[in-house]
Amino acid sequence: MADKEATVYIVDLGDSMAHCHSGRVESDLDWSMRYVWDKISTTVAASRKTWNVGVVGVRTDETNNLMGDTKGYEHISVLQDLGPVDMASLRNLQEVIKPNRATSGDCVSAIVIAVEMIEKLTKKLKYKRQITLVTSGDAPIDPAELGEIAAKMKNSGIKLDVLGVDFDDLEFGFKEEKKPEVKKKNERILKKLVEQCGGQFGTMAEAVAALDLPRVKTTKPYKTYDGPLTLGDPDLHPDAMSISVERYFKTHKAPIPPASRVHSTRASGGPSQDDGDQMEVANEFAAVKNPRTYKVDDPSAPGGKRDVEFSSLAKGYEYGRTAVHISESEYNITKIETTKCFTIVGFIHQEKYDPFLNMGEAGVTVAQKFNDAAALKLSSFIHSLYELESYAIARMVAKDGKEPQLLLLAPGIEDGLACLYDVPLPFAEDVRSYKFPPLDQVVTVTGKKLTEHDRFLPSNELQEVMNDYVDAMDISSWEVDDEGDRTMEYAAIEDVYCPHLHRINQVVRHRAIYGGNTIPPIPPILVKYSHPPEDLIEKCRPVLDDLIETAAVKEVPKKAQARGGKRGKQDNKPKPISGLDVDALLKADVKQRKKERALDPRNAIPEFSQMVEYAEDVAGIEEAARQMGGVIRGLVTDSFGDGAYERALEHLGVLRARMIQMEEPDLYNAFLRDFKTRLLKGELGGNRKELWWTIRHTRTLGLIDSNASEASEVTPEEAAEVSQKSELNAGSVVE
Repeated sequence: MADKEATVYIVDLGDSMAHCHSGRVESDLDWSMRYVWDKISTTVAASRKTWNVGVVGVRTDETNNLMGDTKGYEHISVLQDLGPVDMASLRNLQEVIKPNRATSGDCVSAIVIAVEMIEKLTKKLKYKRQITLVTSGDAPIDPAELGEIAAKMKNSGIKLDVLGVDFDDLEFGFKEEKKPEVKKKNERILKKLVEQCGGQFGTMAEAVAALDLPRVKTTKPYKTYDGPLTLGDPDLHPDAMSISVERYFKTHKAPIPPASRVHSTRASGGPSQDDGDQMEVANEFAAVKNPRTYKVDDPSAPGGKRDVEFSSLAKGYEYGRTAVHISESEYNITKIETTKCFTIVGFIHQEKYDPFLNMGEAGVTVAQKFNDAAALKLSSFIHSLYELESYAIARMVAKDGKEPQLLLLAPGIEDGLACLYDVPLPFAEDVRSYKFPPLDQVVTVTGKKLTEHDRFLPSNELQEVMNDYVDAMDISSWEVDDEGDRTMEYAAIEDVYCPHLHRINQVVRHRAIYGGNTIPPIPPILVKYSHPPEDLIEKCRPVLDDLIETAAVKEVPKKAQARGGKRGKQDNKPKPISGLDVDALLKADVKQRKKERALDPRNAIPEFSQMVEYAEDVAGIEEAARQMGGVIRGLVTDSFGDGAYERALEHLGVLRARMIQMEEPDLYNAFLRDFKTRLLKGELGGNRKELWWTIRHTRTLGLIDSNASEASEVTPEEAAEVSQKSELNAGSVVE
């Protein structure tokens, strides 16, 4: 069952909260609300109906509470009743939480009202009850009934946290100078109340500073299996082992919040806020729905396509580029029928197990609750594995019909608890074996093994210097403790967080609270361990210099920048001894050929490559492609039988490769469409359909699709369809 929570935030909205103190550039209220908004937005993001939030304002201009007629409860208003919160509630709170002109209002009376709100909702049910008071402590407080109030909260299980603006906290290292006497007295009163009811008392500066720390979510144990752990078949062999166990997640991947596509109801012509006060802010957006329609080829239907219902479709599975249909009856035959089980299939010694075979999330298996016999059996089995230094291999099916898993069971014994830790193992199809050359020797072509090599094996001197550098970069005790000594582990596991997960959560909360197009800066804690400590690098600088000198490391000169894009050329070609500028000569030859306006069919491929290479603009590439297309059509037209087909295909392949390289796939696709049309119509020297059959079965000569070039708008499906059709409408033609 989900946890139930009831939390009431008491916020001081008095006149003094509108001012800036202690060198801050934002008001005390805005600064304090950073903490409150962060907590409320976290509750909104969780979207749990059992998490209830209420907000009470103290030192408000008006009085709005159930005890407003009683003396001492003036200038206290319930801004939101205790209940579930959503984005609409968050927006409404942002409109009412603003500085007021009131200078009086008792924070302790506001706590009494919050206690009544919690008791009214929770009654005697199991709830996590919390009151958080945020105040500057500038208004007088009546301490007459502190003992009774503390006892009431303690009996009701209500936890009280008091966060004061510029309250003194010597442990955190903050002390306000020249503090008014009223504020000093209020701090003592609130601190005494917190101590009596067992809550927390602190300064707001510490709470705001801790906002950048990621929230580690504590989850309840999730049971993945409940049943017998067997060794052998108890139904066939009475002496087979059978232990009643329960399996839980030990580690579980935290999912990143998914993105959702929504549209504004206002922009789409829906009702606006002006249509009535009942229109909530959350209703301004609605989820985007994606309807799907399915079509099949039907020559008799308009447009050659006919709509079909989803229920009339059959399942198909990809086999390469072919869709293979499997009927429901055939699928049931191939589908493995499994029943719930957790059985041990073998054992392996710890030394013979390779840790890289671990796959997926870990689990923990314990004996069934309140079953002493099962606990004794499982403990004996675990201790046997531990003493024999072995692992067990088990096959588990969590539920009937589920896919089976192969698990490695490792014994775990600590603090009097005996359990089995498990990790999934790969099946044979999941293992990829790769062979790499050894690192400590060089094997020559003749099979000779060399243990010393100037280029490929490190010398003893280099090994020693590298060892010194690795030892110098040790971070196991580089973190500074409270006394300033480096005795703690740097980058401890509990201090390292997932940057992607926590950064996205932080941005989502920020945008939900403040809106706009800006995002907050990345908290230093998320990027702290992305680079080694600067002071440690400076300390190891001499050792690193020795390593560079011993290894003879030299900086590689930067290559000359390309003239521009993929069409640019690197100016790093070796210059000939003669001093002749070969590129200039070739470029001049290309310009002369442009004037002649023709490629030589006997030397078309190199001349075409030169024209493309030295083209100054897209028009030059188009001219080269046009001339190459003419050469290909001429080869086919003048071919005696299929004598020139191979040359034509070679020229076609060069044209395709060059257009991919120059990111001009449309030129090739237009030519190929026109080329196919002319072939099938017999315009290139008669019946040449056999040549198109060859092109169709040569997959590297078809249309350039989006997989071959990002600049192409042709999808793989369209490219395949063009290859299969016997007729084709020509697009733009390269003459």
